[in-house]
Amino acid sequence: MQIKKYLVLGVLFLLPLSMYIFFASGKDNFGRLPVLTKNIVEIDKFTSPDSDTIRLDNSITILGFFGNDPLENKVNAYNLAHKIYKKYRGFHDFQIVILQPESSEEASITLKENLSEIANTDRWKFVYGTSEEIKEVFNSLQSEYLLMPDNSSPYVFIVDKNRDLRGRNDDEDVGMLYGYDARDFAEINNKMDDDVKVILAEYRLELKKYKADREI
Repeated sequence: MQIKKYLVLGVLFLLPLSMYIFFASGKDNFGRLPVLTKNIVEIDKFTSPDSDTIRLDNSITILGFFGNDPLENKVNAYNLAHKIYKKYRGFHDFQIVILQPESSEEASITLKENLSEIANTDRWKFVYGTSEEIKEVFNSLQSEYLLMPDNSSPYVFIVDKNRDLRGRNDDEDVGMLYGYDARDFAEINNKMDDDVKVILAEYRLELKKYKADREI
């Protein structure tokens, strides 16, 4: 019995210590979401109903394309609103930006009003441009997906503060995961939610490191 007692105490002492050493030694490699494409085209040519110039630079952006009639993609919008936007809208520099054709303002306003029933839409931006401008941004993602003729895509993308596309290069299902299918509640709830957590944690870690360096 005495031996078992010391064995249990030893395990209780060593296990937390081992876990600490493991995570401490791996902290430089933990929480990094791979860069898949660099230098996504800036969106400052697009207009905003708030008269603000919306940019990708210096923001963590969920970028989407809802097409000529965004109300046809309201299920995609609700999935994002419930599982991503509502959870992370309080984080500094986080935004959801939907690139829309100039003819879709009225429907976009209606959709945004509906989304406001889920959470305040202050960080949810619909911006408007020509079909050519929308295609230019979409093509700069260099993903394997196609933009539909109505300027829509079911996929949404994570773009970091440097205008780089983030995603997975070793996804268990598809290998290279450039974007997340907003029609698929499970994919948004699991894969995208996990990846947004990772990139936000990455920036929090960088901010803490920056503040610590300033204090030295």
